[in-house]
Amino acid sequence: MKPCQSCQTDIDEYLLDKQLEPLRELTADDFNICADCATIVADACVKCSGAVYVPRNESVTPDYCPACRSDLIDCTGHDPGWTRGHVST
Repeated sequence: MKPCQSCQTDIDEYLLDKQLEPLRELTADDFNICADCATIVADACVKCSGAVYVPRNESVTPDYCPACRSDLIDCTGHDPGWTRGHVST
C-alpha cells in the first residue's frame, strides 16, 4: 500500500476505487491520495454532467471532469483548465 500524499495514511484502493466510480475510467492507480482526502462532486461536469474531482485545498469546484478535460485537449490541442474561462498554460 502506498501512503496518501496528503495525510500519509495507507491508501485503501478498494474504498478509493468505489469513490472514484463516477469519474469515467479512473481508478485508485490514477491518484496518490486516500478516499478521505479525495473529494468527488457528482453531476458537476458542464460537458457530460458527470462527476468532477476537486483537488485538495481548492475552494472552486471544477467545471470539467478529468475525462472531458482530456478530450478537449485531444480535440483542440489546448488545455482548457479545470474551469471555463480560465486557460492553463
